[in-house]
Amino acid sequence: QVQLVEFGGGLVQPGGSLTLSCVAFGSISSIYAMGWYRQAPGNEREFLARITSGGSTAYRDSSVLGRFTISRDNAKNTVYLQMNSLKPEDTAVYYCYGAPSYWGQGTQVTVSS
Repeated sequence: QVQLVEFGGGLVQPGGSLTLSCVAFGSISSIYAMGWYRQAPGNEREFLARITSGGSTAYRDSSVLGRFTISRDNAKNTVYLQMNSLKPEDTAVYYCYGAPSYWGQGTQVTVSS
């Protein structure tokens, strides 16, 4: 079994930065990629970024590319999402994902002045 625990959410002003962390516990050898999704009220959960065990990355689209950076520390079983130039529309619950089918509990990110 695998458990994913997110850290780092909170309130930030527009234009600010925030780094989310996701720590994996358990049978982590079964995880071949990890990523981040988010879900805003009234919206579907949407993909943001992923990183494979080998370090290959992919991002949603231009709305986050250049502002968000995913990285991982294999020694710490941790994946990070560095978010810069945050906008109010980035407000959502952010979820860590471990392929093939593991999810964290989510952490709230609110961008507001």
